[in-house]
Amino acid sequence: MPIEPAASLRPASVFDAACPARDALELIASKWAILVLTALEDGTARNGALLRKIGGLSQKMLTQTLKDLECNGLVTRCDHDANPPHVDYSLTELGLSLTRMLVLLDHWAEENFPALAAARALYAERVARND
Repeated sequence: MPIEPAASLRPASVFDAACPARDALELIASKWAILVLTALEDGTARNGALLRKIGGLSQKMLTQTLKDLECNGLVTRCDHDANPPHVDYSLTELGLSLTRMLVLLDHWAEENFPALAAARALYAERVARND
């Protein structure tokens, strides 16, 4: 999903329906993009290593996510032109700047999952009582 270049360099507000930055938010809000970017935080990785590291991610979704991230300048693809094929991926400077923030989001999710699960259980209980 390529992000279209802005027609002007005016400051954008993501609350504006026509804001091109919304495309960036859509890309980085994908759970697979977040996980691929944070998996690359430790350095260059090959396709298979990413699949092993990120549970539940299919080859098809990994390929699409990597293409989207590469298209938007967040990931670099390096084809070593070897036999058998050897391709690896790494973060660009732009990708690294984003990943630093995403790691904080990952930590927040890990630390607060029990509270989120408890809130969901309370909500389900409340809805069940009102039915």
